[in-house]
Amino acid sequence: MRLMAFDYGTKRIGVAVTDPLQIIATALTTVHPTEIWDFLKTYLLTEQVSTFVVGKPLQMDGTDSESAMHVLGFVRKLKREYPTINVVEVDERFTSKMASSAIAQSGMKKNKKQNKGLVDTISATIILQTYMETKAF
Repeated sequence: MRLMAFDYGTKRIGVAVTDPLQIIATALTTVHPTEIWDFLKTYLLTEQVSTFVVGKPLQMDGTDSESAMHVLGFVRKLKREYPTINVVEVDERFTSKMASSAIAQSGMKKNKKQNKGLVDTISATIILQTYMETKAF
């Protein structure tokens, strides 16, 4: 069964998944928030997911950021729509900066570097990788 991670935003949701053995985290796609439920329904028809990992937006002092309420609503709906799939939240501070840095270091052309959807999917991948690393201990 796969793990699936989300970098939730009000304009885009970055999505990443693991392979079935949960060894490698891979960027999957970016989905508009209004389309995420149809996307999940379709994806889950062909793939099994054991855990949803959602990036939790925190401020530097560890308190919820302004966008945390949107993520909380998303988490609640995930739990309601998919009660058999575990939902965990992971601190997502710095993931967008890490994603932008990774893109910059990759040698991609400038227009690719400015693709916010790419940043969101890489951020979701970093969130998933972070969860996998903490779970390994």
